Amino acid sequence: MANDTSFGTADQLRDPNYLPPLGRAIPLGIQHILAMFISNVTPAIIVCGAAGFGYGSNSPDFPQMIYMIQMSMFFAGIATLLQTIGFGPVGARLPVVQGTSFAFVPIMVPLVAGKGVDAMAVLMGGVIIGGLFHTILGLFIGRIRFALPPLITGLIILMIGLALIKVGIQYAAGGVPAKAKGLAEYGGLMNWSVAGVVIIVTLLLKFFTRGMLSIAAVLIGIIAGYIVAYAMGMVNFDNIGKAAVVALPSPFHFGVEFSAAAIIGFCAMSFVSAVETVGDVSGIAKGGADREASDAEIQGATYADGIGTAVAGVFGALPNTSFSQNVGLIAMTGVMSRHVVTIGAVLLILAGLVPKIGAFISTIPIEVLGGGVIVMFGMVTAAGVSMLSSVNWNRRNLIIFAISLSIGLGLQMEPEALQHLSGTAKVLLTSGLLPAAVIAIILNLILPESIDE
Repeated sequence: MANDTSFGTADQLRDPNYLPPLGRAIPLGIQHILAMFISNVTPAIIVCGAAGFGYGSNSPDFPQMIYMIQMSMFFAGIATLLQTIGFGPVGARLPVVQGTSFAFVPIMVPLVAGKGVDAMAVLMGGVIIGGLFHTILGLFIGRIRFALPPLITGLIILMIGLALIKVGIQYAAGGVPAKAKGLAEYGGLMNWSVAGVVIIVTLLLKFFTRGMLSIAAVLIGIIAGYIVAYAMGMVNFDNIGKAAVVALPSPFHFGVEFSAAAIIGFCAMSFVSAVETVGDVSGIAKGGADREASDAEIQGATYADGIGTAVAGVFGALPNTSFSQNVGLIAMTGVMSRHVVTIGAVLLILAGLVPKIGAFISTIPIEVLGGGVIVMFGMVTAAGVSMLSSVNWNRRNLIIFAISLSIGLGLQMEPEALQHLSGTAKVLLTSGLLPAAVIAIILNLILPESIDE
């Protein structure tokens, strides 16, 4: 499909302001949504599950998960419109697709773990302040990139993936609630069989097909697993009938409360998210138009990231960031049009206004979702390794990486090693991400470029 002349001339395809014929533009917009859909709603399901009101239709808090899934779609669409249409200095005015960020999950889960719906107020306080901080970063994002070379960004992405892989395994085995209750079916053959179908179908499509089938491999894999789970009697549709047909976002749906742990954690990860967006915008400009991204585009994209996140937090949604999988999609199709992505954003917004869609997503068995997230989280980890492959592995960089990874991963694996610390400090340090990032950044800044053997 790349550079297909039926979409326009070569110059038109490289122009962000060009709108292909609607008969071509609408399918391309849908393709962008398919590429990011499952990744976009999964963080909401993980956070709700960690809080204790995720899966289980008998839970009085279960509708709250449906609401958060809705808002994940709705505000991903809003944030994407900020990027593609923009207003004033806000927005890259490029085909940047926004979605709920996985990077914040390792920070969010400890903040809400086992605390129920009441913990969401603290989470939303962190999302709002983190989003405002992210917006401020746009003022000087270009001047701080020096502190985050591939050694640092690769390490951070690797740590994010490693922190999330455990969640994928727990979901595939039957979910955290089943493990906590000591249920015999946790880790059973049926659970792993369903998760295995998702993984196998995803891999087959990713490596042996092209075009839409390859791009939407994870989504199609989850659909295949869903069909198998339905045949095994693991799917319950009761909640779809209970859900409203249309519902609007409600401000401060979960309330808002500010805590030091949430604010520090979200601000720190906003820094990482801002750098990720710089990379995505640069990739879009290079892959779609064979040029470097301008300072105005990078700054506008960072503003849109932050404002989109802050507004999402007001209405009970999670942080947004640019989605890297869609960057690759632009390079593959050769269509640089921001209006194509605008069409996809409108579809996301419409989906977010229909609770029955969120209710349907909530019928996906946790084991099916587990198969999908094992693939997705593994890809996050692999992306970190890919970034690290460009590092010059001299003695200096090996020391920085070794110390940062050892302390960060070690504290994540053994949180009780810090049991005597206060709640805020313990949450931040045992996330693993923050200590690893801080140590790596400081060592990279203070250690000399050359260390004698």
